Amino acid sequence: MKIKDIQIGRISVPLKTPFKTALRTVNSVEDVIVKIVTDSGSVGYGEAPPTGVITGDTTGAIIGAIEDHIKKLLIGKDIENFEDIMITLNNCVVKNTSAKAAVDIALHDLYGQRYKAPLYKLLGGYRKEIETDITISVNSPEEMAEDSLKAVKRGYDTLKIKVGVDSSMDIKRMKAIREAVGYDVRIRIDANQGWKPKEAVYTLRKMEDSGLQIEFVEQPVKAHDIEGLKFVTDNVSIPVMADESVFSPEDALKIMQMRAADLVNIKLMKTGGIYNALKICSMAEIYGVSCMIGCMLEAKVSVTAAVHLAAAKSIITKIDLDGPVLCSEDPVEGGAIFNERKITLSDEYGLGIKNVNGIKWINNHI
Repeated sequence: MKIKDIQIGRISVPLKTPFKTALRTVNSVEDVIVKIVTDSGSVGYGEAPPTGVITGDTTGAIIGAIEDHIKKLLIGKDIENFEDIMITLNNCVVKNTSAKAAVDIALHDLYGQRYKAPLYKLLGGYRKEIETDITISVNSPEEMAEDSLKAVKRGYDTLKIKVGVDSSMDIKRMKAIREAVGYDVRIRIDANQGWKPKEAVYTLRKMEDSGLQIEFVEQPVKAHDIEGLKFVTDNVSIPVMADESVFSPEDALKIMQMRAADLVNIKLMKTGGIYNALKICSMAEIYGVSCMIGCMLEAKVSVTAAVHLAAAKSIITKIDLDGPVLCSEDPVEGGAIFNERKITLSDEYGLGIKNVNGIKWINNHI
């Protein structure tokens, strides 16, 4: 099964409601789709969102990295020589993690097809079904409380609340949400780098003193401020998760060695795909650090890949893969089955994706 061609296209999927964080507001998923065609007729799909404020990767950068660097080095390679392909992919261009992730996902899709197994079984096969949280965008306390209550009525028992926009207002937001949903619902918060270290400690202690029962706080400070992250971790009782601070296995190792965070969030668009994400999982197992699997605003191709990784590994104990349920439509045929908080994998080979509708191709499409 040799790589014959790598095709690139774009999809646009409207969101049900605007997605608001401390970093951005988004109204639709605008992703790059990768389709790898082999000489045996097998096809592997990958996907990457342009998330410039987090990864630095724009649509043009993703397309350029694949066309100018990745594609020409992978054409002709055999899927059986998977380690060689992964080494080539990771060394062909510096950074550009989203482009690498899209190709990595498509390659893993083909790897599963080559050995006639669902990808999660090849990666570990720990479980077949997982449960995700759902994200509540940052708005006024009243609107967030209403959105949280709607999510609970839909069956979600874990809410991920976006904060990081005005710390005093964040406390009011959390009080309103907790009052609305009660204490049988797990609440985790994501500051998206929105606080300074001392501000984070003050805000989180206020939340502790108010008895808000926060499961954990995600990325309270700037991504580069590892010392600040550790300062927060050392000075609050609420567990701290590193997200934007962790792109590479090297980043994860540093944070684990420093005990700068209690938890680590793995996202394929940061790691460059499954290959490096597996390395972070192995480190986490050694250091006893639980992981969450997360996603950017992505459609179902790349999120299905994340589901397979989450299903494969027991060290991934927290799931934040609500991207597809935030979309108003699903252009993907096959893949993971999303039923609100429950996500189930089929026994189809690879990722189990049959087709992606509505792709606007930007290079020669066979």
